[in-house]
Amino acid sequence: MMKTQPNWERFEEEMGSTVITEEQETNKLSKDYYWYSPVLAAELADKVADGVAKPETVEQALAVLKACYTHDIPVTTRGAGTGNYGQGIPSYGGLVLDLSGLNKIIAMEPGQVTVQAGVKLGRLEKELREAGSELCIYPSTYMKATVGGFFSGGSGGIGSIAWGNVWDGNLLEAHILTMEEEPRILTVKGDELNRYIHNYGTSGIMVQLTIRTAEAVDWEQVIVQFDEGEDMLAFTESLAYDDEIRKRLVSGHETPIPTYFVPLAPYIEEGKAVALIEIEAGDDSRLKELSSSHHGQITRVIPADRYHKEMSLSDFTWNHTTLWALKTDPTLTYLQSGFSTHHYLDQMRNIKQRYPDEVHLHVEWVRGDGDIQIGSLPVIEYQSRERLYEIIDYFESIGVSVNDPHTFLLPIDNKGRFEQILEAKALNDPKGLLNPGKLPELKKARQAG
Repeated sequence: MMKTQPNWERFEEEMGSTVITEEQETNKLSKDYYWYSPVLAAELADKVADGVAKPETVEQALAVLKACYTHDIPVTTRGAGTGNYGQGIPSYGGLVLDLSGLNKIIAMEPGQVTVQAGVKLGRLEKELREAGSELCIYPSTYMKATVGGFFSGGSGGIGSIAWGNVWDGNLLEAHILTMEEEPRILTVKGDELNRYIHNYGTSGIMVQLTIRTAEAVDWEQVIVQFDEGEDMLAFTESLAYDDEIRKRLVSGHETPIPTYFVPLAPYIEEGKAVALIEIEAGDDSRLKELSSSHHGQITRVIPADRYHKEMSLSDFTWNHTTLWALKTDPTLTYLQSGFSTHHYLDQMRNIKQRYPDEVHLHVEWVRGDGDIQIGSLPVIEYQSRERLYEIIDYFESIGVSVNDPHTFLLPIDNKGRFEQILEAKALNDPKGLLNPGKLPELKKARQAG
């Protein structure tokens, strides 16, 4: 696709929205957290939109899409820009469609809430808890991240140990805008949602979502430290499988990762591995027993009445772990991987033997497809692109799956969801104007799938 040079003044009235073209603002709104990756930082630094539209109603968004379709202008959708893979960066200029103005909470009902895509998850969690409910899952960036951005570009997060990831029934319904001569609003439910979850806005644009919620729980936050990383891993595994302890977060970090958590320094001794967890208040005795049996020491308990009223332990988990690492050393980076629940220790030992000073393990225990799984966002001592992909190749050679966070291309899964996204794109985006450049070459992608 050739990069366009739109004359916004010519059809701004037609779009029904003011288009921002000021260079500083368009640069800011054309970027996400792609700089987590040194590979993407080099590849995407010069990518920028020609303009930005900020609709405040769905009708305005439809008018923007209609005008862009008529004038062959690519459209890249944006929430809060907290994604890490360059999925919100326009590859071919055009228009960034900033949906942060669609920020209404439409309806709270038992077990679910309906919101517009631009609602921030931090605000939603606060209002839900005031009403006696809470989010089932949310990312560590929840204070800034939007609901639409999370389900369009995220996967899992806090709460995933109980409720799974974005595909596990946590999105109940979505309203999707198409990119056609006359854009449509689709109401999507059930398996059809796979066409739009984690699609980077390539097959349709989420403007309204109904997501699953749960009854609010009094969550206590606990730091447990260990002399040995393998004791930490055994503890987090036992906790993940322990049905007697209700939990929202089970996150583990080997040394030196805890040294990056500067605000937690008073509670973590140098050289220790740590587990950062959220459990239901009242499960303390069971937790003490479990931690002691794995040679762990509880060093900090944040009571439930302080939950989300100060810096949370979740602010050091998931990809916030990477952020704290980058604050310490900007040359560090990360991977996203999945270990075997039966052989993960052998896999990790092999990795540590081969890359003792380059790979530092960070695990997140989750539930996916109904089963307990061990996900990992290891911190990597970055040397070069070639060395990074050598490490990725080694991970995969020993059975560790890798979702490459150093590419802006939508990943090809082995569950048929990628094929569903391609089918929806063909129907909803006949000119290929929705976030172009983010899908792998179709023929190769189908062969790989």
